[in-house]
Amino acid sequence: MPRHPMLRAQYERRGPVPQDVIHAVEFEKPMLEAGQALVEVVAAPINPADVLTLTGEYGQLPPLPALGGREGVGRVAELGPGTHGVEVGQLVLLPVGYGTWATHVVAEAGRLTALPNDADPLQLSMMTINPPTAALLLSEYVTLGTRDWVLQNVANSAVGLYLVQLARDRGYRTVNVVRRADAAAVVRETGGDVVIVDGPDLAREVAEATDGAEIRLGIDAVGGIATGRLAGCLCVGATLVSYGRMSGDASVIQPEAFIFRDLTIRGFWLVNWFRRTPESERRALIGELAGLITAGKLHAPIHATYDVSEIKEAVAAAASGGRSGKILIVPRS
Repeated sequence: MPRHPMLRAQYERRGPVPQDVIHAVEFEKPMLEAGQALVEVVAAPINPADVLTLTGEYGQLPPLPALGGREGVGRVAELGPGTHGVEVGQLVLLPVGYGTWATHVVAEAGRLTALPNDADPLQLSMMTINPPTAALLLSEYVTLGTRDWVLQNVANSAVGLYLVQLARDRGYRTVNVVRRADAAAVVRETGGDVVIVDGPDLAREVAEATDGAEIRLGIDAVGGIATGRLAGCLCVGATLVSYGRMSGDASVIQPEAFIFRDLTIRGFWLVNWFRRTPESERRALIGELAGLITAGKLHAPIHATYDVSEIKEAVAAAASGGRSGKILIVPRS
């Protein structure tokens, strides 16, 4: 039987302080139709995109009122009449964008992906957005060979740590830039080959650490002057991919990077990849990543967990700096 009361995180407006606009509301257990499943949420992360959605700064904003949470996992609690494809009690991956900061969600059974019941559900709950982003940043822009170097900043972020692990699994080496010294340890522990604190001498430090290696792929999530610093570390003909703007500033790159070193700048947004990619390829990537997570080869640190009733505190924690891992919504039994 579902727990009482059933809760979900909802917002009717957007504003500069994300925790001020989100709140937990009670709702009644819905009547299920054919093809539907009631899923009891086990865990759902709070990602930077979620915070930006609450402040109105993300590239895709749902109509208001809206429910919070883009990804997560749960266990099937009930099935609608004549519904097949998943079994009650099965751990499942929730479809993206289903309002996962909740005790329960109703989903189309055909869109649920069965997961190993004995795997760590907290790790699997973070699988839909950050691991695919990391995997595609490594594969979509530059063809890398064994022992090639990849350069990234914000390496201690969830995407950054997944990228370190995936690069190592594929035989690449990573140069990992962080913005503060106390963020370096987790990157080294995760397997980062080189970890450097960002600064005006970044290009020299990277060259020394890699023995002057040619680096053909740079990955930027900061923007501002940090983008130009990464560009200065790359070789002639390299590609720099931007997937975030954590500084809040527009990227700054000197024209010489384009004129004399033929640098290519690309942008990555997972939403666009999902839109243009056939479902079979999307499922194949998710399946590959689920296998790595289940095998313990891919993981992310968790800073803290919160109940749905604590959504304001959870969002405030996710929006703050200096965390040591991801914030998860884990509904209490």
